[in-house]
Amino acid sequence: MSPLLRRATKKKADERVVTLVSKPGCHLCDDARAVVEAVCAETGASWEEKDITRDEALHRAYWEQIPVVLVDGEQHTFWRVDAERLRRELGA
Repeated sequence: MSPLLRRATKKKADERVVTLVSKPGCHLCDDARAVVEAVCAETGASWEEKDITRDEALHRAYWEQIPVVLVDGEQHTFWRVDAERLRRELGA
């Protein structure tokens, strides 16, 4: 079968990495952090947080969208994080 016709194998939740791009003093970032932390604890996914004020590339890419949530390096959402949508993305 052609590789183009095969479905890609989806990673399990515990193999996924969620990245929260945030900045200090941002109340939406605080809300997003709580959702990301809870969903990742529930699903087994790992998560990390990156400060937009300490990374010029992140600042250029996302300065007007923070907080931004990436899943495996791909943008998932910004501003408000929906817990159910993040669970679905992680396969839970």
